[in-house]
Amino acid sequence: MTENPGPGPTEWGEGPGVGPWVEEGLGELPDDPRYDRELLRTGDTRNVVDAYRYWTREAIVADIDRRRHPLHIAIENFGNDANIGGVVRTANAFAVDTVHIVGRRRWNRRGAMVTDRYQRLRHHDTTAALIDVAREAGLTVVAVDNVPGSVRLEEVALPRECLLIFGQEGPGITDDAKAGARMTVSIAAFGSTRSINAAVAAGIAMHTWIVQHADLGSAW
Repeated sequence: MTENPGPGPTEWGEGPGVGPWVEEGLGELPDDPRYDRELLRTGDTRNVVDAYRYWTREAIVADIDRRRHPLHIAIENFGNDANIGGVVRTANAFAVDTVHIVGRRRWNRRGAMVTDRYQRLRHHDTTAALIDVAREAGLTVVAVDNVPGSVRLEEVALPRECLLIFGQEGPGITDDAKAGARMTVSIAAFGSTRSINAAVAAGIAMHTWIVQHADLGSAW
């Protein structure tokens, strides 16, 4: 049974959505178990693609799991980084395998707009523990930061089985991340600011991986 949590920073009410199945002129109610009976009856205003309208959350997650990319994202959270929600939301859009959060377990979920309900999340106490997990999984660790010795993201081929790791806003990646990464990449910038917002940088790096490795024919 799906419960509409009401207005606010959620997936509900983002757009017009769709009304009840019958009122939309879609015919008799389907008996496919992927559909949520209450959504069929009351309508679906969630911020989901049309292909997932009226589906249960569990069915949506199962379908995304079938299509996830071998790309992992990590963000260090030793302070209280407001960027994590935005990173999770973008990772969901690109069907990232897992978002790894390092350090504090608590983070501001407002920016995720409930996409954390559809995205695999994993917590690690330390960056060293994250690096160990990545190596055991056969993932190449790539740090993203504009530090001396980095190479331009625009000029490198990212590994397909990849973990992109981002530092928190301000201090950037930790020494453990630098030491554990196979390479460190930076994003070309041309203005006055010394750095790009971490959530924006993560989106740019994820999209670079998508351009290099994803089957664009499978995009919505």
